[in-house]
Amino acid sequence: MKLSEVAEALGGELVGDGSIEIVRAVHPAEAESAADLALAMDKRLAEALNGCKARAAVLAEGAAIPDGRLDGYILVKRPRYAMAGVTRLFDMPVHAPEGIHPSAVVEPDAEVAKDVRIGPFAYVASGAVVAAGTVLMSHVTVGAGARIGPDSLLHAGARIGERVEIGARAIIHQNASIGADGFSFVTPDAGAAEEARSGASDSVTAQNVVLTRINSIGTVIIGDDVEIGACTSIDRGTISATRIGNCTKIDDLVMIGHNVEIGENCMICGQAGIAGSTRIGSRVVLAGQVGVGDHLTIGDDVVVGARSAVGTNLPSRMVAIGTPAVARSKAAEIYMYTRRLKGLFDEVGRLKTRLTAIESGKKKG
Repeated sequence: MKLSEVAEALGGELVGDGSIEIVRAVHPAEAESAADLALAMDKRLAEALNGCKARAAVLAEGAAIPDGRLDGYILVKRPRYAMAGVTRLFDMPVHAPEGIHPSAVVEPDAEVAKDVRIGPFAYVASGAVVAAGTVLMSHVTVGAGARIGPDSLLHAGARIGERVEIGARAIIHQNASIGADGFSFVTPDAGAAEEARSGASDSVTAQNVVLTRINSIGTVIIGDDVEIGACTSIDRGTISATRIGNCTKIDDLVMIGHNVEIGENCMICGQAGIAGSTRIGSRVVLAGQVGVGDHLTIGDDVVVGARSAVGTNLPSRMVAIGTPAVARSKAAEIYMYTRRLKGLFDEVGRLKTRLTAIESGKKKG
């Protein structure tokens, strides 16, 4: 495409020759020809344009541009947002041949739209519905009665359980599991975990003699424009549904327990874990390795820092970090006091020595 077309798509300011033909977008150090578009939106990369073979670039507003190095360039206000536009323009779609591969199995009573693409060894079970424009890559499983919305993409090995409902334009990455049974067991009498939860003692007397399964007869309902990362697991609800709101993005290796409800436009980062029956509002960010206890409520617009452990309800718009997770200012205060403990202990030791000497002197008269 022409540089002017790229500028229009990004909503950026075009400077110089807009007729330059662009073939691909690259890091400035990897440019090999005048048809490459150098991405120098980080101001530190502007210097990399010296000696660069590209004659066109995308730059952040206010960047220092080497004299005579570029025939045309695009200035953008928000580089990271512009990066989303660039990658969308130059995206390479997955290789998914039209039609249904001969090795795929689609049960006769499954409803599959005519333009759906299904890869090798995929399986669509009885009563499942796969809407128009959807792509099922190799080894995807769609359980009985499940529903996949239009224009969705399920990468290789994704497992969609029975009766799971997925909205439009979903992206499910490799080996994600949606709709497994929840981890829910009970003992005939109150067990060790229940006694420990009561907080009455530092030890327990109860024993988990017989662990009896509580079956998950609910499902998982996922909204529109949701993306779910590789090897992430979302368990079905016990009676009602586990729910993921519209436009929420979930990273790789995330565990979401049964009956969890997550709002819209949330970001759940890698290795986060959310225990059962927790309610998470909209636009919430859980950074990497955050753990959230069960039966909690996290309000809208909350941000939880990496490796934090959430054990209590969090109000809306709170920034929380730490173990246990507390308000960021409180966590910083705790951290600073902790760093001062050694000095405090040393001072107490000196005072103790002086006090002992004084008291010994008094006893001697």
